[in-house]
Amino acid sequence: MKPGARIGAAVAIAVAIFVASQSARHREQNKDQGPPAAASAASPAVAVKVTPATPATWQLGAVTLAACELVQPNSGLSTAAWCAEFPVPENRADPHSRTIRLKLAVLRSRAQVASPDMLAFLAGGPGQAATDSAGLVASVLKPLLAHRHVLLLDQRGTGGSNALDCKASAEAATPADDSTFDAGKLRAAAAECLKQLAGHADPRYYTTTVAAQDLEDVRQALGAPPLDLLGVSYGTRMAQQYLRRFPDAVRSAVLDSAVPNALALGEDFARNLDDALKAQFARCTAEPACKKQFGDPDQTLYQLRDALRANPHQVSFRDPQSYQTVKRMLDEDSLASVVRMFAYTPATAALLPLSIDAAARGDVGPLLGQAKLLSGELSELMGSGMQYSVICSEDADLLTTRPQDAQTILGTRMVDALKAVCSVWPKGTRPADFHAPLKTAKPVLLLAGQYDPVTPPRYAEAVAKGLPNARVLTLKGQAHSVMAAGCTPQLIQRFVEKLEPKTLDASCLDRLQPTPIFIDFNGATP
Repeated sequence: MKPGARIGAAVAIAVAIFVASQSARHREQNKDQGPPAAASAASPAVAVKVTPATPATWQLGAVTLAACELVQPNSGLSTAAWCAEFPVPENRADPHSRTIRLKLAVLRSRAQVASPDMLAFLAGGPGQAATDSAGLVASVLKPLLAHRHVLLLDQRGTGGSNALDCKASAEAATPADDSTFDAGKLRAAAAECLKQLAGHADPRYYTTTVAAQDLEDVRQALGAPPLDLLGVSYGTRMAQQYLRRFPDAVRSAVLDSAVPNALALGEDFARNLDDALKAQFARCTAEPACKKQFGDPDQTLYQLRDALRANPHQVSFRDPQSYQTVKRMLDEDSLASVVRMFAYTPATAALLPLSIDAAARGDVGPLLGQAKLLSGELSELMGSGMQYSVICSEDADLLTTRPQDAQTILGTRMVDALKAVCSVWPKGTRPADFHAPLKTAKPVLLLAGQYDPVTPPRYAEAVAKGLPNARVLTLKGQAHSVMAAGCTPQLIQRFVEKLEPKTLDASCLDRLQPTPIFIDFNGATP
C-alpha cells in the first residue's frame, strides 16, 4: 500500500461513503431541481400550442449560471443543477498573482419566488468536493428546496476548483514487501506531488481562511443572500471560520459531525477510533448469539493486528465488482485503514465482527472486498494536496506523538505520517485566532453520531459551549455524517425555518436504533 494511501485513509472524512451508498431514488427525487420549463404559449395566428426551449442560462445576482448535470462519483447517477465558474486570485495579497476558477453549482428552488436566504453546503475531508455530494444534499435538503436555493461550491483545491490532485508514481503504486513506516518515502512522495502541482498551483494559498474569503466573494456576487450553512466534518471547521469572519453573512448553521476550532486535526484519531470500536464490539459481547459466534471481536482484532505486524503478506481475494482475483498487501497499516473505513457507517460497522473473524481464519475477502465497494482501490484514498495544505498550515505544528496511542489499532501512524509530509509541504499563514473557540449568538444545530470514529459527540458538546443559541442532538446507533439518518432531514428543515434550536421537537430521533450486528452473511439473528 503506498504511503499516500495510508495518510488519506486515516485523514479522509466519510461524506463520500454516504454519497456512494445513495440509491437511484436521489435522481428521481431531484428531477425537479433542474432548469424549469418555460410556460407553454399559444400562437394567436395558428392557435397551436408550442413548447418554448428550456432557458439555457439563469442570472443570479451578477453570476450567469448554465444548466448542468453533477455526476455522482463511482456511479451512473447525476443531479440536475445550474453551474458557473467563478474567478478568484490565488494569492489574495498579490493583485498580479494567477487567477484560478472555482466551480459553483446551485440547486434551484421549486418556488417561483425563493426565500431571500440561501443554503450553503460545506463538504468534508479536507479534500472533498461539494458538487460530488449533490445527490445526497438534494435528498437531505429536499424539504427546504421547496423555498430555498442550495449553493454547492467546490472549495479551492478540490473537484472543479483547481484541484490539487497528484498521480502516484509507478514505484508508489507497487505494493511494498516491507510495511515498516518510512518517513523518507513519505517525504519523497510529497515532494513528487509538489512537482506535479508546480505548473498550476501554489499550495500555500489553499487553506480554510482563504477559502472562507472565496465563499464570501461568491455570496456577494450571487446578490449577497444571508446563508444557512450546512457543514459536515471538516466542513464544520469551514463553517466556524466563515461565521467568525463574516458573522453578518450567516443566518444559521447546522454542524454535522463537528470539529472544534481548538482541535488539531489528527491528534485524537487513534483514541476516537479505539473508543468507537470498543463501544460497537461491546454490543456484540452483550448479545448471547453474537458472543457465542465471535467471542470478543476486540480481542480478535488485536490478535489479527499482532499477527500482521509480525508477518505482513500478500493476500488474494475476489473483487466484488469485477469478480477477478486480485492481490493486496495486508499489513497492520492496511488493516487499520480498512477497519476505520468500516467504522464510518452503522451498516458496515455491523459487519465488522463477522469480517474480522473471517480474516482471522484466513478469509480476507469479506474485509477487503467490502472496503473495495466502499471506496474503490485503496490506492485511491491518497490524501489530496489540498488536504496537506490545510493540515500542514493549520494543525501540523500542534501535533505531538502520544505514547498512549502506540498500541491502538491506528497507532501513531497518523501523526508520524503528517509530520513527515508537512516537513516538506509549503505552509500558508494561520490567523492568530484560528484555533480559538467560536462564540456567537447565531442559531446553531449540532448533530453527532453515538459511534462516530472520528468526530465523537464530545466534540459537538465542546463547540456548543460558546454558543448560547445552540443545541446538540446525538443520534443513537449512528456514526459519522448523520444528516441523512431517520427524520434528521425534517429536523434540519424545521430548524432552518424556525431558528429555534432549544425548542425543536426531536423526539422522532428516539426511533433510531443501531444496525443489528451480522452473525453471518444472511444478517443478524431473528
